[in-house]
Amino acid sequence: MGFEMIEKKELYERLDRLSERKIEMYQKDFLQTWEKSIDEIIATFEVANILRSYRFSNISSKIYDSGIAVSVFKDNSTRTRFSFSSACDLLGLYVQDLDEGKSQIAHGETVRETAVMISFLAEVIGIRHDMFIGEGDSYMREFGNALTEAYKDNILPDRPMIVNLQSDIDHPTQSMADFLHLTKHFGGLENLKGKKLAMSWAYSPSYGKPLSVPQGIIGLATRFGMDVVLAHPEGYDLLPDTIDLAKRQSAESSGSFKITNSMDEAFENADIVYPKSWAPYYIMKKRVELLKNNDTKGLSELEKECLTSNARYIDWECNESKMNLTKNRNALYMHCLPADISDVSCKNGEVSKAVFEKYRNFTYDEAGYKPYIIASMILLAKKKDPVQTLKKLFEMSQKRIIA
Repeated sequence: MGFEMIEKKELYERLDRLSERKIEMYQKDFLQTWEKSIDEIIATFEVANILRSYRFSNISSKIYDSGIAVSVFKDNSTRTRFSFSSACDLLGLYVQDLDEGKSQIAHGETVRETAVMISFLAEVIGIRHDMFIGEGDSYMREFGNALTEAYKDNILPDRPMIVNLQSDIDHPTQSMADFLHLTKHFGGLENLKGKKLAMSWAYSPSYGKPLSVPQGIIGLATRFGMDVVLAHPEGYDLLPDTIDLAKRQSAESSGSFKITNSMDEAFENADIVYPKSWAPYYIMKKRVELLKNNDTKGLSELEKECLTSNARYIDWECNESKMNLTKNRNALYMHCLPADISDVSCKNGEVSKAVFEKYRNFTYDEAGYKPYIIASMILLAKKKDPVQTLKKLFEMSQKRIIA
């Protein structure tokens, strides 16, 4: 934890290192971390760190005098919604939320038409569409194709970039914020190599939580030579393509990737634990078909089936006895929040009250990196020369707070 100020010598050294990386993010969307190169992932971390340092050095990072950022949330959100708004304001953009209930979408307006109509003065569009397997990521790509076409046809003066604020496949702003937190905790990205990370399912009394957080974590961790263990009860599988990706990436990074049906085995000698509930892949697939058919009876029966299944694994709780299995009995606990906390937010949940209280400020610190990650994604997509942009902001040294 801590708030880092920045000095000119240190900044220029960081910018010199940044300029040596091969970065091809200009005018490109950020939809999945595994679509970005290692250089681009590291650049996103570095720019986020610099923007964070500017904030705590009272240096304005506004690269826009005006412009709109549009948020499209098809699921509820607290942290990501406010992180997106904070990131856009940090860069000087005004945020407008697309309220579908007040739009023409209900009257048959197409995705392609909506994309163009909200983008005449937009610089960035943040989208969350995470609850429907096979639809969220596809929706974002259809949205993006419409923007590209309208820009090429000179309908839009600029092509807004899209930030994935959680899809059915990946949650890149979350996993990237998590890893920025890890780099701070362990003293650098290079120190994550060989660390054991347990991405574990955990019991929840609720139904239908997306798969994209665990998929995002294993999709990023396996790129940095970590020893990643995915733990879940039988039947609580993730998307097969994501599992294949994790296996391939771990081999390429000289790390390891293993799947177990034992939470204890995953926690054994772990450096980092990430206990998080999700719905089984087959449940989410069934749910999509039932929703499409407006089958309320079928949805009710599916919910009962899922909750009954969850109840068989009520002992999958991150508690003190499980934390005692970890390295030095002191692994770093992580969660994207909100966590289901036993005897606090529910009778039985993902994590015990004692464990959560011990790591509560760590999870808050973890969440605090997300606005800077999002701002970094935007800056790298909208500025052709991000190094010069960051240098100019520092040299101008406009005060964010004027005394």
